Amino acid sequence: MKKEFLKGLWNQHPVFRQLLGMCPTLAVTTSAKNGLSMGLAVVFVLFFSSLVVALIKQIVPHQVRIAVYTVIIATFVTIVDTFMRAQFPAISQALGPYLPLIIVNCIILGRCEAFASKNGVAVSLLDALGMGLGFTWGLFVLGSVREFFGTGSILSIRIMPAGYDPLVAMILPAGAFLVLGLLVALMNRIEEWKS
Repeated sequence: MKKEFLKGLWNQHPVFRQLLGMCPTLAVTTSAKNGLSMGLAVVFVLFFSSLVVALIKQIVPHQVRIAVYTVIIATFVTIVDTFMRAQFPAISQALGPYLPLIIVNCIILGRCEAFASKNGVAVSLLDALGMGLGFTWGLFVLGSVREFFGTGSILSIRIMPAGYDPLVAMILPAGAFLVLGLLVALMNRIEEWKS
């Protein structure tokens, strides 16, 4: 059980190992807050979608399983999108169309198809939580690095001195690719040092 939870946090990390969910990863991580918000939305959707899929897997005909999983995921995405728009309109606007696009995020559909539909409820929930939290910390770190170099702050808290000349490229799409590549390389290096 512990292994199922921990695999998403490091060994099978969705962002830095499997390179899944790259569209929201690169698009919304202009700040740590945006990355954290998107990550938490994915945790919610993945957790509850995996719960429902694990509960109904025996009664869903094989031919329509993907369509059924997509409807389940879309239901939870609609819930989180409506909640974000009502309670956190600024964050919802910052995430833009990428929040509703969670419906087709390969992390969620992939985990429902490859794991929740083949395992029990408890193991599926641990897998979903581990993958979701792994995705969240990946987006948070990526957003923090980009925000730090791009604005001199993290979570809108000024870190760099007043005279800091921000690297504006870091909050542009090119900065997302650069930081992602460096973080993937760092994670691979850490894995080499461990072994």
